[in-house]
Amino acid sequence: MKRIASLALAATMLTAPAHAEAVKIGFVTTLTTGAAVIGKEMENAVNLAMEHLGGMAGDTKLEVIFADDQFAPDVGKQVTDKLVKQDDVDFVTGFIWSHVLLASRKSALDGGKFLISANAGPSQIAGKLCDKNFFSTSWQNDQTPMAMGEVLNQQGVKSLYIMAPNYAAGKNMVAGVERTFKGEVKGKDLTKWGADAQLDFSAELAKAKASGADGLFVFYPGAAGGAFIKQYHQAGLKDVIPLYTVFTVDGLSIPRLQAADFESVLGSRSTGHWDPSLDNAANQKFVADFKAQFGTYPSNYAAQSYDAIMLIASAVKATGGDMSDMDAVRAALMAADYDSVRGDYTYGSNHFPVQDFYLREVVADADGTWTTKVVATVFEDHVDSYASECKLD
Repeated sequence: MKRIASLALAATMLTAPAHAEAVKIGFVTTLTTGAAVIGKEMENAVNLAMEHLGGMAGDTKLEVIFADDQFAPDVGKQVTDKLVKQDDVDFVTGFIWSHVLLASRKSALDGGKFLISANAGPSQIAGKLCDKNFFSTSWQNDQTPMAMGEVLNQQGVKSLYIMAPNYAAGKNMVAGVERTFKGEVKGKDLTKWGADAQLDFSAELAKAKASGADGLFVFYPGAAGGAFIKQYHQAGLKDVIPLYTVFTVDGLSIPRLQAADFESVLGSRSTGHWDPSLDNAANQKFVADFKAQFGTYPSNYAAQSYDAIMLIASAVKATGGDMSDMDAVRAALMAADYDSVRGDYTYGSNHFPVQDFYLREVVADADGTWTTKVVATVFEDHVDSYASECKLD
């Protein structure tokens, strides 16, 4: 009888469905170099999401494997290859940098995995390089600066000087603001980017001042953003050439700017699809718990990473953890049936979010801590400019 019972147990184990095992999520981000400030923020948000889920999606266990791209496209591809071929993950997500995502996309997609960008939104993947198994929980790169371009028009800005890092996302950000801004671009600088990114902007700031432009538009994420803002204010340019930013004065840089007592940052405005002040239950819980655990307001990088895990969990739960039916998993991802911290949104034909974009202002909260709040809605249900180029079967 014991032998029969053992054989029956073995047979049950052999015929158990694939979804009885944990669903693995590979998360690629930057955990070393000076850019790790963003990667650590994303890692914290992922761990918070897993805590909120209890490590489960329905009855299926979730497992996250972090990988460090070291701020380099070749390394990003290598670690993605490892996640796909050795770790055999079901989803590959994360990706701060557009050039890293572009270098890694084929490794994930050709390996038969779902690829979910939690930040990078290069125009190529939104358009001709779109794929049925790619989704985003952020935005297409051009969209946030497009919203800022519209704000500049509304405020009567007639001319602009533009600065951004010289890589895929920087170029998209520039293209985005130029697409909607109706005034004159007086000058443009694309500065060195990567592990040895340019952090001294004195020459470019002098050119911007001399241009006579009505405003200065910049995109400098992470540590570069703090360095730029510090130099801008030390140069006394606040009353000479007003500053308009995306992903520069944000949840990562604001605490450092407050610590440095740059009070002129208060009242400055930027655009974005998410904000700590958005009034929905999922966002309130996320912001409160993030602050309690990590001592700061979360940034958009954290919000998008949290959503990436929640989106994946919703698809795993909807399919009972059966990753063998990719059509069902894809349909569940497309449904976006989860409580996003940005509120409800849908997916466009290229699997980028169709969502609102807001004008946000830096303020002091009731405790005197600097953060941002939404002051106006710029775009409603905005579709990116490259969706029409995406031809999915």
